[in-house]
Amino acid sequence: MFMPKSKSEAAEEVKEERIRKNALKDVETWAAEGIPEQLRSGVEISAQEVACGDPDCSPIDTAVAILFPSGGRGMLGIPSMAKDVSKDILTSFFPTEDVLEAWYNGEDAEWPPIEDEVEEDEFEFDESAAPKLRFEIGDRVECRISKDGWASGRINQVWYRESNWPPNSWAPYKVELDDGRNIFVPGDVDQIVRREQK
Repeated sequence: MFMPKSKSEAAEEVKEERIRKNALKDVETWAAEGIPEQLRSGVEISAQEVACGDPDCSPIDTAVAILFPSGGRGMLGIPSMAKDVSKDILTSFFPTEDVLEAWYNGEDAEWPPIEDEVEEDEFEFDESAAPKLRFEIGDRVECRISKDGWASGRINQVWYRESNWPPNSWAPYKVELDDGRNIFVPGDVDQIVRREQK
């Protein structure tokens, strides 16, 4: 039987959501401050909480996507809910200036660095424990490729990873753009990927 929430339960949910949103805004602000000033112009930062399907990690991680005007992008994860992330904690997970500069220039750069070579098969993705995605294979979408630029394409893989990524790092989508390039989408948020507009 469905029981409606009491006023106090509903008020508590509203309060928790406000705390979560404010914490994500703080993380985005601190991340922007962590980018060297000469690389900061036009950068877009999006923080979100994501469910981690690995039993060895935090049930909720805070993922931070960094998108530079060149189309270069990167992502970092913090094994904590956003409300538990401090500026010091974010700094301890933040990429080095060399990595940020490579992303700024549209180059690939590994973050965090991989200490040991790992066989791809060692990481099995448990889709049943993953958050539900908004799009499916074959869906037409637009992906942000620069500050003001979007490119259309088709999703050709969900829960994508590359062999050089850290353990348990997955991108929600791999997209083949109409110009033939294949890119990964670091987060399932409208600021990065949206349904194709007709």
